[in-house]
Amino acid sequence: MSATKMYLLSVHMVEGQEPPSEETMQTMYADVDRFNQKLQADGAWVFAGGLLPADVATVVRTQPDGKVITTDGPFAETKEHLGGFWVVRAADLDAALALAAAGSKACQGPVEVRPFQDMPEQ
Repeated sequence: MSATKMYLLSVHMVEGQEPPSEETMQTMYADVDRFNQKLQADGAWVFAGGLLPADVATVVRTQPDGKVITTDGPFAETKEHLGGFWVVRAADLDAALALAAAGSKACQGPVEVRPFQDMPEQ
């Protein structure tokens, strides 16, 4: 690939949504595995991972006085939570959107695309 940017492709899960059947889950796992292999073969893969449910999250906040407070549960009070993600390299936003479309098809859910901030050359 020529000059590329990095993008976060995030998969969102909706709290309370009926979980897919075991058969559908196995199909999704196989499809995501094939998608991951294609990303790797094409040189777009940086990193990916699935996340446990948001109810096992811990939020860490540092107060102005330096005290650290931890709370159970997700940062935001919302029904939609991050379920997994890919960090990919793509030539431009259109290429990242095409990758997200393939990822969405594989995981059978919506995928948000966000570019990383430009990083200085090192």
